[in-house]
Amino acid sequence: MSYLFSRSELIIVTTLCVPLLLLGLLGNILTILVVWLRPQMRSTTYLYLSSMAVSDILMLVLMPLDLYKLWWFRPWLLGDAVCKLSQFVSECCTFSSILHMTALGAERYLAVCFPLRARLLVTRGRVRALIAALWVVALLSSAPVLVLVGVESVEGGDPECRITQFAQASGLMTAMLWLCNLYFIIPLTLLSLLYGLIARTLRQRAHAHRDHTHRQTLRMMGELRGAT
Repeated sequence: MSYLFSRSELIIVTTLCVPLLLLGLLGNILTILVVWLRPQMRSTTYLYLSSMAVSDILMLVLMPLDLYKLWWFRPWLLGDAVCKLSQFVSECCTFSSILHMTALGAERYLAVCFPLRARLLVTRGRVRALIAALWVVALLSSAPVLVLVGVESVEGGDPECRITQFAQASGLMTAMLWLCNLYFIIPLTLLSLLYGLIARTLRQRAHAHRDHTHRQTLRMMGELRGAT
């Protein structure tokens, strides 16, 4: 049996992760229950949040398996299917959360900068369809992981859940790294642009409101002088 870290380090990590697992599951489950048991909470924003809560729950459910990998990463005794599916679900949930945050940012941009158009375009039915599409994109983007990882022995050693030699030799690993980088760079750039435009719009409205208030004050002062 092989360890990646010392036993004291593993005990500390496990002690920290268990409360996070319980609190995370409780908080995300409550989020889903509140949204779906209270019809008034089913706004488009909360639809995104409840979908992201599902993603978080799946990630948290995998935490015991992640701890298992830290304690007993070699030899791997859970089979090739568990190795592949755990990595696939983890990657899929990560991609899904990024896509959800990007879509939510785009919706906030429409709501602030084009409120009338947003009321026509952003409906609960369309948001539900978009959320389903985001999950499909995340699933397809994560599909290469099923080939990328597997149970293999290195130089005749014990089997472990790792990146396969085929993935390294074929260039699939490099392609997946590029995809992961794009999943962070493109949404980060897009969100930075959208929130910058939101901030500019809010500043312009605040400035216009101050000018309007100033003009009203001057008009009232002029009317009072004329009356006296």
